[in-house]
Amino acid sequence: MIDNQDLKDVRSVLFICMGNICRSPSAEAVFRQKAHALALTIDSAGIVGSHAREKPDHRALKAGIARGYSFDNIKARKVTVQDFDNFDLILAMDNQNVKDLMKIAPQNLQYKIALFLDYAENVEDQEVPDPYYGGAKGFQFVLDLVEDASDGLIKRLTNQ
Repeated sequence: MIDNQDLKDVRSVLFICMGNICRSPSAEAVFRQKAHALALTIDSAGIVGSHAREKPDHRALKAGIARGYSFDNIKARKVTVQDFDNFDLILAMDNQNVKDLMKIAPQNLQYKIALFLDYAENVEDQEVPDPYYGGAKGFQFVLDLVEDASDGLIKRLTNQ
């Protein structure tokens, strides 16, 4: 994992979940808005490509848009080996995502992988739960977690 000292060199962030239609596109939308003043490349991808080129889940869109986030130009895609070269920080939503990323990441680039909630400051949770099979409250909870972790990551990126 990248330590706080090296975060100052981060210029690109990739968010990862299983299918790239709920959690990681929500994280991308939230972080893109919150970090708009920083010169960062921000994207999201999934471990699996079964939803490739699809827009985010309609429930994720509804919850995020209601909070003022834009999902413009966000479409699902599968993570690639090239992503480990292209992105400085690769943030997974859960431990299974981390394990899956470790299997495909070149060994010398595995240090870029971390759990997104490692940057959260106000929650005890370590993982962003997959809301896909639940109701609207699950998508709201995902946004709560993602907003907290985004704020914490921005603080560390800007050394505040």
